[in-house]
Amino acid sequence: MSGPTKILLVDDHAVVRQGYRRLLENESGIQVIGEASNATQACEQARMLGPDVVVMDIALPGLSGIEATRRMLKDQPQLRILMFSMYDDAIYARRALEAGALGYLSKASAPEVLVQAIYAVSRAERYVSPDVATNIARSAAQPGKSEIEALTPREFEVLRLLVQGETVRSISEKLALSEKTVANHQSSIREKLGARNSAQLARLASQLDLSV
Repeated sequence: MSGPTKILLVDDHAVVRQGYRRLLENESGIQVIGEASNATQACEQARMLGPDVVVMDIALPGLSGIEATRRMLKDQPQLRILMFSMYDDAIYARRALEAGALGYLSKASAPEVLVQAIYAVSRAERYVSPDVATNIARSAAQPGKSEIEALTPREFEVLRLLVQGETVRSISEKLALSEKTVANHQSSIREKLGARNSAQLARLASQLDLSV
């Protein structure tokens, strides 16, 4: 890769993006070429600007960073995505990596670790921050720990939107699915999680901060 590594920052908080931008612009080998505050903007900016690395938050309004990752890579498989999230739980890291992210970094990491992770991902190297790697290893040693692990990627995204208060109709529009398909996903989610109603779903999801 010749020239500086071109970065697209995706986070719904403008102040946070400004902080990342200042940090990264001190690096001669990194150039921030764009910002986005939600999944739709992120996909549009990625197509328009052609970044080398996308630094992506998970907790975006509407569609998650995981769903944005899936959509970006379907459209631009050469993109390299580094998930940079407040979540250090193994399930988020696994979902992000399964969606195609090349790296996963918790926001508890030191600033210089973000820079190291960007350079690693730009070289097509897998990078997972030590705290997240520890949680993944611990989770792997305790199979069956969480029923939520049984959800498919699509069910996981539907659940996240449901507990944010989205309706079946709005979810169908966001995910480009029929309302019947979303309703079927909802039934499957409830069955897998043993939840009889929406209140029980919300309570289960809150344990993993899915409502954020």
